[in-house]
Amino acid sequence: MTIPARTAAAFLITCGLLYLPGAGAAPAGESKAAQVARGAQAWQANCGRCHNLRDPQDLTDEEWEVSVTHMRVRANIPGPVAESIKAFLKSSN
Repeated sequence: MTIPARTAAAFLITCGLLYLPGAGAAPAGESKAAQVARGAQAWQANCGRCHNLRDPQDLTDEEWEVSVTHMRVRANIPGPVAESIKAFLKSSN
């Protein structure tokens, strides 16, 4: 079975996320812009330790869904933090 290059790239990009408690957690009723800003901070705090910052447009929204979901499980990232990271990554698409 061959894995599509973009899928493999998505996995490799995100396979080193680290969890920092509270980084990126979204308060109730937060605006989309605030969530994206919070996601940028969470991306830097959680992803920047192992990954070079890439252009979020390198992957589609669907590929970011898969990548962030995978890393949420692998790195034990809380749901609200993962949602903020996804909002940040998808905001450029």
